[in-house]
Amino acid sequence: VVVMPLNFAIPEKMCWVKWVGPVRSLLERICLIGLKRAGRFEIFLEFWLAEFQQNYRDTTGYREIQRPSCYSCIRVNTLKSTTDAAIEKLLEILEKGSSAVCSNTALDPLKAGVQSGPISKCQLPGLDYVLFVRGSGPHSIDYKHTEDKPLKEVIVSRKCAEAVLRGAQVYVPGVLACSAHVENGDVVAVSVAVEQAGLDGGWGTGITRGTILQGLQTGKKFMVIFLFMLCELTINPHFYERNGLYIGQGTTMMSRAGMFRVLEGVAVAMSNRVFTLASFNDVLKGEIFLQNLPSIITAHALDPQQGERILDMCAAPGGKTTAIAMLMKDKGEVVAVDRSHNKVLDIQKLAAEMGLNCITTCKLDALKAVRQKTEPNDRTSVSSIEAMGSTSQNSGLLNLETERSSSVAGEALDTNTTSENICKCLVDLDSGHIAWVGLITCASHEQAEQAKQGTYTSKAELRKIIRRLKNGPGRHHSSGNRVQKSEGFLPNSFDRVLLDAPCSALGLRPRLFAGEESLESLKSHATYQKRMFDQAVQLVRSGGVIVYSTCTINPGENESLVRYALDTYKFLSLASQHPRVGGAGLVGSCKLPNGYIEEWLRHGEENLVQRFDPSSPLDTIGFFIAKFNVGPKDT
Repeated sequence: VVVMPLNFAIPEKMCWVKWVGPVRSLLERICLIGLKRAGRFEIFLEFWLAEFQQNYRDTTGYREIQRPSCYSCIRVNTLKSTTDAAIEKLLEILEKGSSAVCSNTALDPLKAGVQSGPISKCQLPGLDYVLFVRGSGPHSIDYKHTEDKPLKEVIVSRKCAEAVLRGAQVYVPGVLACSAHVENGDVVAVSVAVEQAGLDGGWGTGITRGTILQGLQTGKKFMVIFLFMLCELTINPHFYERNGLYIGQGTTMMSRAGMFRVLEGVAVAMSNRVFTLASFNDVLKGEIFLQNLPSIITAHALDPQQGERILDMCAAPGGKTTAIAMLMKDKGEVVAVDRSHNKVLDIQKLAAEMGLNCITTCKLDALKAVRQKTEPNDRTSVSSIEAMGSTSQNSGLLNLETERSSSVAGEALDTNTTSENICKCLVDLDSGHIAWVGLITCASHEQAEQAKQGTYTSKAELRKIIRRLKNGPGRHHSSGNRVQKSEGFLPNSFDRVLLDAPCSALGLRPRLFAGEESLESLKSHATYQKRMFDQAVQLVRSGGVIVYSTCTINPGENESLVRYALDTYKFLSLASQHPRVGGAGLVGSCKLPNGYIEEWLRHGEENLVQRFDPSSPLDTIGFFIAKFNVGPKDT
C-alpha cells in the first residue's frame, strides 16, 4: 500500500511498482489505479501481463481511452430533415445552454473536410450528413472544500460516470451513495466508485447502494493507492468511500431520501464537468441520432443498395440498422435480429421514430441464425409471437381470443376443461377488473384425465395467469409488445450481412475500468465471434458482402478473425472500403502464454481493413472494420 498526503506533489510520470510475488491471478488482470489530483482528473491504466502489455500499448492510447472524445458525432436523418436544418435547430438549443468550444486541436487533421464553429459539417466523401458538436476539457473545478465545511458528495457507479463524462446527467439508478442531509437544490460533488480488487479475487466497489457518506478521517488526510498486496488491510470504510475520482459538480434534483426511494428520474443536474459535452437526450427525436463516427463508416463500408435484402445479425440498439436503411432510401429489406426481447423492442422504437419502414425485426440468437429445417414459402420462418398480449394507448382493455365462451366467470375454473381451451377475457388495466367472456385453463392432458375420473385438478397455474393479466408485466419484464421469434433463415438468403459482433469493448470511450477482462475471457470472445462468423458465411449469397466490425482494440478479436476467415473460407477475399478514414491493421503474429501462435494479417492486407486508434488525431473510439467479398461457394 502506498500512502501519500493529499497535498503531495505527484509527478507527471509515475514510477510503476511491479509486483513480483506469487500472485498468479494478478498476471491475468488489467489493473486500474485511480489517482485524485487537485484540479485535474487522471486515471492510469496498466497491464501487468508482459505478453499483453506491449501489444496493448502498440494498438491504442491507454490514457486516451479513459477520456471521452472531445466532440459528439451526430448522424442526421436525411429522410426527415436536412443537414442545414438540423444545424440551425441544434445551434438554437446550444445557445440556451453552454456551448464551449474544445480547447485542444483533436480535429485539426479533419480541417479539410470539417467547417469551423461549435457545430461542424463533415465534408468527407459521402459523410456530408454527419455533424460534429465540439466539447471541451479537461477542466479544473473548485469544489470549495474546507475543514469547517465538509464537501457534500454523491458517489455514482462506474457506468453512470462514463455516461456523465459523455454529457449525460446523473440518473437515479446510477447513484450508489450520498452524504447525509442532502436536500433538493444542494450543490454536490460527483465522484465515481471504480471497482477494486477484493481479497477473494473478484472485483467490486465495496459500497452498498444507499450508504450514507460520513466526513473524512480526523487529523492528517491521506490518499491510499492499492497495489494488490497479499495482506489484509483494515481502513475506515467511510474514508474509503470518499477516496473517489471526481468527475464534476452539480445540483441535486431531489433529496437524499428521494434518490433511493424512486426508481427513475434525474438525481443530479450537472453544472460543472471535467469534460463538457452537450447532452442530446430527447433532442430532435427522429431527426438526429448520436452515433460514433466508426459506426457510421461501418454502414458505408457495407455499401447497401436499394432493393437488396440485408441482415444485421446483432442489431441492438439499432444505430447501424437505421443507418443502413437510410442509405438504402428506405427501399429494400433490412432484417434486424437480437436475442433479447427488450432490445428488439428498442430497435422497433428507433425505426418508428426515424420513419423507416423497410426494417423487419425478430428475436433470434445469432449462433442459431441458419435454419436447419426448410419450410416451403417461408424465408424467415417466424414461428411464434412472444408476449400474451399488447397494450394499446387508446384502450385499457386486453383482449384475448377464445374458442369457447362462458357466461359465468366461475365456470372458468371448471375441472372438465382441457388444455386446448383458450382464454378470452377483457381486462380493464386501470381498475384491474376482469370481465370473463370465455374460458381459460392450463390443465395438462393428464389433469384432464383426472378431471374425467372426478379427481381434483390444481388451478394454481390458472390463478397465476389471472394475476398476471390483472397486475400487468412486472418491473423486470417486457412491456408486453409483440416480438417475432424466428427459427432462423435459409442459407444464401441475403445479399449483404453485417456482423457487429459482441466483443470485449476495450475500445469504448471513456472506459474507466477493464479489470473484468482476462486472457481467458478475451479468448472466449474470439471463439464466440468465429462461430457467429460461420453463420454469416452461410447466410450470404455468392457475390454478396460480409462486413465484420467490433468496438475493441484486441487483435485477437480483429485481425485474428480476419486470418481465420481467409484461411477457412477460400472463396472470401478482403475488399477495399469507402470512405477510408481509419488506419491500417496489424501485421504479424503473437505468441500467447500457452504457446499458441495467434496469426494476424499478412503484408498487403493491412490497408484493406480499418483500425481506429483512440490515440489518433481523429479522437474516436477504438474500432475495427473488415469487409469481405463472397465468391462462388463451390470453389
